[in-house]
Amino acid sequence: MFLFGFSSGLPFLLVGGTLAYWLKEHGVVLSEITVIASAGMLYVFKFAWAPLLDHWRAPLGLARLGRRRGWLLLAQAGVVAGLVAMALLTPARLPWFVVATLAVAFFGATQDIAVDAWRIEIAPPSQQGALVATYSLGYRIALMAAGAFALFLADHVRWDLVYLVLAGIMLVPIAANLAAREPDVVQRHATGWKDAMRLAVVDPFVDFFRRYGGVLALATLVFLLLFKIPEQATIGGIMGPFYLDMGFSKTQIAAITKVYGIWIGIAGAFAGGAMVVRWGPWRPLCAMVVLCGSCNLLYLLLIAFPANPWMLTLVISAENFTLGMLGPPTVAFLSALVNREHTATQYALLSSLVNLPGKVLGIFAGGIAMQVGYGAYFVITVLALVPATLLLVYLWPHYRDVGREDAA
Repeated sequence: MFLFGFSSGLPFLLVGGTLAYWLKEHGVVLSEITVIASAGMLYVFKFAWAPLLDHWRAPLGLARLGRRRGWLLLAQAGVVAGLVAMALLTPARLPWFVVATLAVAFFGATQDIAVDAWRIEIAPPSQQGALVATYSLGYRIALMAAGAFALFLADHVRWDLVYLVLAGIMLVPIAANLAAREPDVVQRHATGWKDAMRLAVVDPFVDFFRRYGGVLALATLVFLLLFKIPEQATIGGIMGPFYLDMGFSKTQIAAITKVYGIWIGIAGAFAGGAMVVRWGPWRPLCAMVVLCGSCNLLYLLLIAFPANPWMLTLVISAENFTLGMLGPPTVAFLSALVNREHTATQYALLSSLVNLPGKVLGIFAGGIAMQVGYGAYFVITVLALVPATLLLVYLWPHYRDVGREDAA
């Protein structure tokens, strides 16, 4: 689970935050940087091809590894190939470079589908909190490699060499996949093309509304759309240029946000995992939605005290610890909503809804910040907490005990 988390985390920044540094140093303007570095939008639409991973086996002879591991190996190989292509093309050939970036994002999203389905199917709900915390550890170590390590390395060698090194590191989780075992889950097999379309496309969506009822299901989906906007809106390409414009060096950014910040996030992830084991996912989720989302206002301190590494350390401490604590209850709650007959499709859909609005906002982040300033942009991201908090009040009696039958 740790190495699969590492595999999922490595490509994420390489098509987002870290990529933004490469593009800025190449002379690409901020508004274009945030658009290109929003290749991660493909993660939002992974539900569109998730049914393929639920009901068909991987091609190219990979089916012998099993449905989950076969697709995962194909996705991991695609990430490696895409990173190598980015290194060979460089932003000097920008159109083809963007194509390679999109390929990395596509295969990165595909491996997320496979890993999430593998995690849900490999262990019962009572163990999901521990699995999520371990996954988060691997994921954040990968963010450190794709963030801090990449920035440190970029101060000494060319960016294309940095991406080649990181492509080579992907061989480690590939080896983990080859050594893992396939979950023991029996899937229904379609009797024909029409039945296959019903099983793969229609049933996963209808099933969710059938199990929760129209009003509750719709309110839940709207809540999922809103509650992570503050986090998602600061993950894309805007933060790298923001830190640079605030007077911080790449070394300071790497040391504080990508090394120290990652370890703080890991501590938060294990605290969040412990909260899930103790109280179930819903109660910790409600608390961390409000607390974590509000932390975006702390970035205003960096505007007031530019180039102050101690202030950056303070902001990153609060932001990353609460962000780490938010992760396990979010994943555990989404996992509890999933019907294992449609594991990959339903989890991909729910997790995509969580990330969609923030990703969309991130596309236009550069343009908004250029028009209204960084400070107003961070305030805008926090405004989504108002309707999300109101929905928490309505949803509380419906979900306050979800997963608690499995909690200690």
